[in-house]
Amino acid sequence: MNFLHKREHLNEGDVVVVQCSHQCNVRLTTDTQFSNFKNNRQHQYFGGFFKMLPARIAAPHTGYWNITIDLGGGSANIQHSISIIRNS
Repeated sequence: MNFLHKREHLNEGDVVVVQCSHQCNVRLTTDTQFSNFKNNRQHQYFGGFFKMLPARIAAPHTGYWNITIDLGGGSANIQHSISIIRNS
């Protein structure tokens, strides 16, 4: 499974902004759910498949969050950026 990953400490209401050169899946997961994702197990996440970018996902609570980008099984040379709009 190919994906891009970044781990960030987010406060509740912080917004993750993902820009990508291709349509993609963007997931915001806890550490436990990220482990499930990496091991191809069922997992819960915030986000989903985005045809229109940038994707914007708000952190539902304070803690460490994993931001992943993947092409849903496809492959491409993508350009991307991940930024955070802090809620403070």
